[in-house]
Amino acid sequence: MNASSQESSSSAHQVKVRAPELIGRRWMNSGGKELSLADLRGKVILLDFWTFCCINCLHVLDELRPLEEKYSKELVIIGVHSPKFEFERTVEAVDQAVERYQVEHLVLDDPDLVTWQAYTARAWPTLAVIDPEGYLVATLSGEGHGAGLGEIIEGLIVEHSAKGTLHSGDGPYVPPPAPETELFYPGKVTALPSGNLLVADSGHHSLVEYDSSGQTIIRRIGTGERGADDGDFTQASFSEPGGIAVLPDDVATKAGYHLVLADTVNHTLRGINLETEAVTTIAGTGAQHMVGAIDNVVGAHGELGRYDGPGLDVKLSSPWDVLFVPSTAEVVVAMAGNHTIWSFNPETGLIRLLSGTMNEGLADGDAENAWFAQTSGLDLSSDGDVFIADSETSAIRRLDPSTGAVSTLIGEGLFDFGFRDGPAAEARLQHPLGVRSLPDGSIAIADTYNGAIRRYDFTTNEVSTLARGLREPSDIFVLEPAAPGETADPGEAADPSAVGVDAANVSEAELLIVESAAHALTRVKLPKDAQRVDEGALTSKRPSTEIASGPVAVSVSFTVPAGQKLDERWGDPTYLQVSSTPPELIVTGSGSAEGLSRDIVINPELESGVLHVTARAAACDGEPGGEIPLHAACHLYQQDWGIPVDLVADAPAELTLDLRGA
Repeated sequence: MNASSQESSSSAHQVKVRAPELIGRRWMNSGGKELSLADLRGKVILLDFWTFCCINCLHVLDELRPLEEKYSKELVIIGVHSPKFEFERTVEAVDQAVERYQVEHLVLDDPDLVTWQAYTARAWPTLAVIDPEGYLVATLSGEGHGAGLGEIIEGLIVEHSAKGTLHSGDGPYVPPPAPETELFYPGKVTALPSGNLLVADSGHHSLVEYDSSGQTIIRRIGTGERGADDGDFTQASFSEPGGIAVLPDDVATKAGYHLVLADTVNHTLRGINLETEAVTTIAGTGAQHMVGAIDNVVGAHGELGRYDGPGLDVKLSSPWDVLFVPSTAEVVVAMAGNHTIWSFNPETGLIRLLSGTMNEGLADGDAENAWFAQTSGLDLSSDGDVFIADSETSAIRRLDPSTGAVSTLIGEGLFDFGFRDGPAAEARLQHPLGVRSLPDGSIAIADTYNGAIRRYDFTTNEVSTLARGLREPSDIFVLEPAAPGETADPGEAADPSAVGVDAANVSEAELLIVESAAHALTRVKLPKDAQRVDEGALTSKRPSTEIASGPVAVSVSFTVPAGQKLDERWGDPTYLQVSSTPPELIVTGSGSAEGLSRDIVINPELESGVLHVTARAAACDGEPGGEIPLHAACHLYQQDWGIPVDLVADAPAELTLDLRGA
């Protein structure tokens, strides 16, 4: 079904469907109580199928906070945690994710995707709404549905208040006790010009300055409460801050600040002046750049909006890390939220998209064709290139900051990961968040979900393991060796024997690890002889869709939200992109074109693979049949699917997906 026909039929009679029961390993944030749909009868229920590695899922958590507050007496939100990576299946990891992201609603732990399958979810995030009588009334994929969900919830409250089937009152959510630690899920670390260390204390929404050893706190920057206020160090507020870039003195003088901070959840860059102790917003509007709103459209409908201009006029999306690059005198930004790399000029205040298409995946090439997936860590190579920890593809990439061209050093794709050392082409990581150049020219990798520090050696093109047994390492800093006669206090240092390092082979060099889930900075000595680990290469385990080989019809339906109409002023406002892993899975029909349907041919010589589908549709405020007002707000809806498929002779020769605008 195409977008136009879906628009005309959206009001057709819908058969009521009972919501499937909620089944999982355990309930969280319920005070230890097991729950069922019957226990929640009388409430509007919103299911959020999420996994904590997914930046789009984290965006949805923030979108749901206003709904939680506004409808606290009528709405019950349940986060159904449905993991992608093996690490995300563990009880401890899910516990830490719920605590880290301050999830203030019920969570159903669904490690085997039982409830995911019952609700036929195909993508992260997926949202489902259940009415107070237990019927499934809406299913939506992707992010940016806050306003639409609000309308659905309002309508259900009115309807069921009139019917007497709505229960207004406190829900079953029970807040867990708040932990008391010096750091709370810290994210990144850097050295200040003074030699002191500055840590992004992400969970405490602040920055902490330590002495050069990382042992003694000098001062804290920020109130410690989630916010976006500028001001002095005691007044300023942040929201889960990430990477920090130090500007050279001459650039800092012209810019008026010494540091650039990726204020991740505020979708901004902040400037920090260490002398005046002032924090200012230098890029980002505070609103998330997302495919649900393109209020800075330029040119034809296919263009997604403004990707360059004065920093304070351009929307950003979850900047995760930042790095000053001397060769360009600009700050490179890992824009995790839309899978791209950006560049910010602190002297002019201009920001621009440097590399990436906003499609999620792993594709090398020039700036206009590269694909990334949650760019999360940056560091400079000895020759001026930028190393990137591309977390969702479990990859390490290399970027030319002058052109935006990218190549892959380690990694295979969105669904390939593991813990394997050896030749880079065969090595596997698991959701790395940090990367750091070492003095010998090799690079250290914070292999976050493997709890390890890995090393890539350019001379041998091999990957090895430096340390294990860490709790979600998210960044690495190389410590200067202690001067003769000095003894470095290891503090909470990882015991070399505990992390698999032969104590007899420990050298003088040390790494300071941001051990995020341990709420600590941890010293790890570099071993003379690294380990070689092989625990296998894995692929994300998700239910496969059976399709036939040969000709297959791919179609995406789109529901135009109430009060909007398709933006057909410049032609077809829809777009479909289809590709596959491996590429030879699709014989013909891959690529991009207008429209929401495509005929492809599947290779009969293969047994399985992954289809990657991206759909977009543009709509503007206006009534069907009428003209779009001159200054109407316009919206672009997009969803990406990675669909594992098994080729079965008598399976359907069609694949139907749903891009919901409402």
